[in-house]
Amino acid sequence: MVEKTDSENLARKRIEELRSQLNKHNILYYQQDSPQTSDAEYDAMMRELMALETQHPSFASRDSPAQRIGAPPSKGFATITHKQQMLSLANAFNQEEFVAWNERVAKLLTNKLEFVCELKYDGLAVSMTYENGNLVKGATRGDGKKGEDVTNNLKTVNHLPLNLSGGYPSILEVRGEVVFPISDFNEFNVNRSSDGLTPYANPRNAAAGALRQIDPSETAKRPLDIFIYGIGHVNDQIPPQTQYELLDYLSALGFNINEHNDLVDSPSKVIDYYLNFLEMREDLDYICDGVVVKVNRLDYQRHLGQIGREPRWAIAFKFPSEQKETTLINIKFNVGRTGSINPYAVLDPVQIGGATIKQATLHNEDYIRTKDLRIGDTVIIERAGEVIPQVIRAISSKRSGREKKLQMPTECPICNHLIFSSKDEAMAYCINSACPAQTNKMIEHFVSKGAMDIHGLGPKQINVLISKGLISDAADLYDLKNHQDKTITIDRIGETSLDNLLTAIDTSRRQPMEKVLTALGIKHVGPEVAELLSQRFLNIDEIIRSSDSDIQNIPGIGPKISSSIVTYFADPSNLELINKLRLAGLNLENVNTDILEKQVLSDKVFVVTGRMENFSRTDIQNRIKALGGKVTGKVTKKTDFVIMGSDPGSKLNQANLLEIDILTETEFIDLIQSLLSNNDL
Repeated sequence: MVEKTDSENLARKRIEELRSQLNKHNILYYQQDSPQTSDAEYDAMMRELMALETQHPSFASRDSPAQRIGAPPSKGFATITHKQQMLSLANAFNQEEFVAWNERVAKLLTNKLEFVCELKYDGLAVSMTYENGNLVKGATRGDGKKGEDVTNNLKTVNHLPLNLSGGYPSILEVRGEVVFPISDFNEFNVNRSSDGLTPYANPRNAAAGALRQIDPSETAKRPLDIFIYGIGHVNDQIPPQTQYELLDYLSALGFNINEHNDLVDSPSKVIDYYLNFLEMREDLDYICDGVVVKVNRLDYQRHLGQIGREPRWAIAFKFPSEQKETTLINIKFNVGRTGSINPYAVLDPVQIGGATIKQATLHNEDYIRTKDLRIGDTVIIERAGEVIPQVIRAISSKRSGREKKLQMPTECPICNHLIFSSKDEAMAYCINSACPAQTNKMIEHFVSKGAMDIHGLGPKQINVLISKGLISDAADLYDLKNHQDKTITIDRIGETSLDNLLTAIDTSRRQPMEKVLTALGIKHVGPEVAELLSQRFLNIDEIIRSSDSDIQNIPGIGPKISSSIVTYFADPSNLELINKLRLAGLNLENVNTDILEKQVLSDKVFVVTGRMENFSRTDIQNRIKALGGKVTGKVTKKTDFVIMGSDPGSKLNQANLLEIDILTETEFIDLIQSLLSNNDL
């Protein structure tokens, strides 16, 4: 009897510990978007808690994380009660567990089963309600019963229709997952780093953070996407009888349905699907951490029902965890093309997703200080976006006391020049323009796809060309044909490859001025800013002669960017490079002078709102800027025109109240054509 009491006391104590830890991690993950544990660690704790509560039902509680989903909604948004609970899925972590799930389901049903396989996205689960075909309400999953009202933020998400097409019920609630495409996420993080901001740890956190922006215009700056996978509350009967038919039905209404969904007729084919995407997931442009397997027939789903927070008719067949534990052996530094001093982790090698990870990015000094990372720490690392290894956190409980805190260098690790740092930026810089590391990275950037797009030149080839004295800057690439006898002997550049390389270099001379501006690697000047500059100035000499205020007058360019541009062109070594590029025959003039001479929207202020039919809002905004106009997100007395698409929202009412001219998409295009003809506003 005493042993039983001791055993129960130990079980109760462990249950309380697990509940406390899981509640903490739920809040960190769902509300603060800053997880401090891996998925595998979290799942292990949840499984242990569920097992203990099953063994000791007297300790079960409705407030247990094992009975709830996610975390309560945060207090920053209004709360929406889901008319139908948003459930969470049970997990199968290997083939044996999946087979065991299938056997349990088969015992409850007599007929042969079909399954729908859907990829499991690592994003943010949301619910959208449509009334008479119009999006009226959107919410996060929250705790499964109540979520945050993020309606206006969801309206900015790509591929989420504001209005439905086809035959739809008067009230339809759909469920989906908001994701941040990996390619867009990586570009977004590069821009954050160049602006001195801390990059996001992974696409999931960035997507969740975007949806929780108080200002929807901030959400709109992040190119989020969404996949719809099911329905919740519906007030009328809908035609689909199976999950697979339901996905086709939702697609016909205008929803974005994942192209890889598949219908299979046996558990073995589910496993084949799983193994296929376990290999293919690195080719996807979104984080995929498993496969969701669902019983196909909807009447079977209703019959099977749910247990607690989980449906019996579906399971998440999880891929192996992509987070691993290892040792942070050292913190070293490299130098970027702008002179940025970039810390990186030297790791005890560890296998993740089939790759041996020896190094990982640490972004900047603030990142290291905030996470309190120390040399010698046991750390958790992951391949964020399946691409870039990152150190997620240190396991402080495993410290021995011998770990060392970061000591930032005072000199450049490559050229020993003094390092410059500013209180306004998280990054420190080597300001020696002759730094060899900057030269390598600068040329790598110059030949990249988003710049001059010269195929056949990678970091190793560039390093060899520099070490052989064949090039000292990007302009020297255009003189390589005069050294053909030397380049042919260089490692990795054979005779055929050399011919292709020289052709690619010669072809790049025809790239437009905006590509050349991007290729120069001016701090804060990416493709978008380069395009704005090329739209306003006839040639690069006009940009060189322009003042800080001249550049700031361009809509979309602020003081930080303008200062960087003026500083770049004030440097004699940069002007020397531009002159060499001029002699090499690169395009330093804007050929589209007809529009440049007609800034017909100069000093006019526009607001673009609603869903457009023929162009995206970005297309229209860029057109306005190209013609000298200014685009804002708020209707005020200073607004000259509001360009309105469908579902314009409150901005239409504000425009009517202030008696501002309202244009449809077609009327705007007609106005532009008229103005370009008459050159008069």
